[in-house]
This record gives sequence, C-alpha cells and structure tokens, in this order.
Amino acid sequence: MKNNVIIGRNPVLEALKTGRTIDKLYVRQGAPDPSLSKIIHTAKKARIPVVEADKRRLDEMAEGGNHQGVVASTSLYAYVTVDDILKKAEEKGEAPFIVLCDRICDPHNLGAIIRTANAAGAHGVVITKHDGVGVNATVDKVSAGAASFTPIARVTSLPQTMDELQKKGVWITGADGTADRSLFEADLAGAVAIVIGNEGEGMSRLVKEKCDFLVKIPMHGQTESLNASVAAALFMFEVTRRR
Repeated sequence: MKNNVIIGRNPVLEALKTGRTIDKLYVRQGAPDPSLSKIIHTAKKARIPVVEADKRRLDEMAEGGNHQGVVASTSLYAYVTVDDILKKAEEKGEAPFIVLCDRICDPHNLGAIIRTANAAGAHGVVITKHDGVGVNATVDKVSAGAASFTPIARVTSLPQTMDELQKKGVWITGADGTADRSLFEADLAGAVAIVIGNEGEGMSRLVKEKCDFLVKIPMHGQTESLNASVAAALFMFEVTRRR
C-alpha cells in the first residue's frame, strides 16, 4: 500500500473480499483479462465506482510499483462503528447524541457538520458509504481538525442503522421542511439522533419513514431552506441547549 492506495491484483481483490473501505477502483484501459474482470465485478457488486485509466495515470498513483493494471484508492480516515459511538457516550455517562447524514455529497458540508458536531458535544457522526462523500482531504480541512477527534462511522445502509439505534433506545428526529412540528417544540432530551438529508433532495423516502418524528426550522423570510450544514448546526445546538 502506497499513500492510501492498494496496488496489484491479489492485494486489491483481497481488500474487496474483506470489505475494506475503498473509495474508487482504477483499472487499465482496454479489454480486461479474466483476473481484472473478476476484480471489476466484485467492485461493482459492492457499489464501488470503477474508473478506466491509462498506464501513465496508474504508474503515477502506484509511484512506480507493480500495479498490474489495477489501483484501489482507499479512505484517508479510520472509521469507527456505530457501537463505538454508543460506547463513547456510555463511557462519558451521557445519553447518546448522534448525527446521521443521509447522502451528504458536498465535502464542504460534511466538513462543517463534523466541525459543529465536535463543538456541540455530539458523540459521533454517521455517513453513508455508497451514496455520500467520505472523509477526504477537503472534508478534513473544512472540519478544522475536528475529523481527527470526532468518531465517524460509515455505514452501508442508513435505514438499517436507524433500526439498530431505535432498538437500543435512541429516538431519531429527521430535519424536514414540510414537517408540522417546529424544532423548538420537539422533545430532544435523552438519547437522540438527528438526520440531515441530502443537499438537494433531503432525506430519502425510507429514511424519512423510519424517523420517530420530523421537525422543521421555522422560516420567516423569503428563503425556503437553509444550507445542509447550517441546518445541522441549528439542530445540534438545540439538542445541546436542551441538555
């Protein structure tokens, strides 16, 4: 492994089989041979983006190593599990406070959310693995270092994670502009997770359905919505105020 990449057919295939977090797979342009086809198939099955690249690009990524026509770009960040986040809350003797990001795609938004989560005392942030941005250099920079101190879990299925949290007594509140209840009227005490949806589409249908209740930020001007990270900040500090 060199500079957050895995090179070579066997190492890449093993990384795929063990479920290691891979952001993108780069393969040599042209008709792939059977071994590369197997790697590509395994990556696509795991919903990992596959990009064709010429030999020069692969050589640069591998820094002269023997890449055998395939390079996997791995995460810059060591993710934790959702159980790790819950354990952190337990160790501090506090009710869990978790931020769930549903398909947040802008690294600037994610970085700002992580920074605010750290400032608001959230025990961790959960992001989606296949349809949202991961912790990359931009996210780390925008977070102003908070990504190094804030536990972040990256999950395959946010609805499934919500089910698991609810079984453990965590109430889940979704941010939704069409909700009847105001953020400032909601009960945000106790074990709580707040959901911030995608920048353009909001929460997905299934995620919204699985929330225990939905709340909105009262809007009094001509603007109909707020930036995702701004909305997240208001929600997080309202939770902090209630505590």
